[in-house]
Amino acid sequence: MPDTAPSNDLPTSRRIGLLLFDQVEELDAVGPWEVLAYWTLSHPEDGWSITTLSADGGPVTGAKGLTLGSHHSYADLSDLDVLIHPGGWGTSRLLEDQDHLTWVRTQAANVPLMTSVCTGSLVYAAAGLLINRPATTHWASLNLLSELDPTIATDVNARYVDDGDMITSAGVSAGIDMALHLVARLAGTERAREVRRGIQYDPQPSI
Repeated sequence: MPDTAPSNDLPTSRRIGLLLFDQVEELDAVGPWEVLAYWTLSHPEDGWSITTLSADGGPVTGAKGLTLGSHHSYADLSDLDVLIHPGGWGTSRLLEDQDHLTWVRTQAANVPLMTSVCTGSLVYAAAGLLINRPATTHWASLNLLSELDPTIATDVNARYVDDGDMITSAGVSAGIDMALHLVARLAGTERAREVRRGIQYDPQPSI
């Protein structure tokens, strides 16, 4: 693993933002962070960095009690090239939060690539971003995704769905697969394989 701790000050031109909010599912956020931070720190020559953000720039408490810090608030965040919206219990509140939905729509109008993990796609659906698009979410929320927007072509089997400027992924650990796909898309398949080897991600379920 690289010895350098994650930093916001790496000389890069393109940036990935990972959204944090209270009751975020920890692995939804930390899984993609591990993949993408390992990549960007190990290969700064690729020209990417990753940072975290929350509404006020303060720490959040995850769904299972883990405190997660953020680097930026919405107000002091500069332009992103990719946004990752995780899921978790906290998305139930965000589905009804008109300020948040407006913020998400604003990001979609300015950020070239929007991505989600787990029930993060429900927020995108509530914001009207998935009209007539293929998408997925956690298996237990597939029906809700369809209820929020019946025009969505819900993929019940995919670990992630890449629809050009929108990538959604299934539940929790699927965010790792989505993040590796993101590395492959942004820096090539061989780079993604290097990252997968580096974090020793080779799932072989025993049960």
